[in-house]
Amino acid sequence: MSAKGNVLIVDDNVSLAKTMSFALKHSGYAVAIAKDGREAIERIKESAFDIVFMDIKMPVMNGVETYKEMKKIRPDAVVMMMTAYAVEDLVAQALEEGACGIIYKPLDIEKVVATIEEARQAKKGALILVVDDDPSTCATLKSILTKKGHTVCAVHTGEEAITVAKEQVEDILFIDMKLSTINGLETYLAIKEVNPKAVAIMMTGYRQEMAALVEQAIENDAYTCLYKPLDIEELLGVVEEILKRKQRPD
Repeated sequence: MSAKGNVLIVDDNVSLAKTMSFALKHSGYAVAIAKDGREAIERIKESAFDIVFMDIKMPVMNGVETYKEMKKIRPDAVVMMMTAYAVEDLVAQALEEGACGIIYKPLDIEKVVATIEEARQAKKGALILVVDDDPSTCATLKSILTKKGHTVCAVHTGEEAITVAKEQVEDILFIDMKLSTINGLETYLAIKEVNPKAVAIMMTGYRQEMAALVEQAIENDAYTCLYKPLDIEELLGVVEEILKRKQRPD
């Protein structure tokens, strides 16, 4: 039976690390332990972990220094800091460097497990279909969204999009309203017949011309419409918002 996920625990308190390891292994995770920052860096070179739990206050190399070195090897490493001390300056530094949060000791194992699952969900990303007859827009969105951990397919016509939707179930659709053959609304409605759960984000550079079609799309449960030129931060924010909504229990 395969493990639910791979976890690295970095803590100079070997007893605590072993206790935490035992509890996580009992919950079905594969766990490795490093007793200091240097050992952790060697471990991260050998394997990509779903999440790293790292003590922030360690001798020789503290947790922040270790995390900085880890990021050079694996920029997408997901690290949760741990501490039993009042080290707010180090906590602030860790969060500024991109650590995903802080857990205070004594540890709540149920909370630790929930944190692992959240990290794994975020890492999986979404399956996204981009439909736009502008190759440059397709290439830009595919590059940006792929770097954020999403799996992206890009096509240039509504017909191609419908064919793809019949073969795989997308989480999110980005559909340009003004396509060369069937328009974005027609494309969305056809895909909705195949995959009712797909969340559609309409796009257009023709705010006035496409207003009626955008309104129809929204009336048919399209999530929103983004206007070109696209604001990438807004676009990524919408994707995160949709994923959080999908992860909530009904």
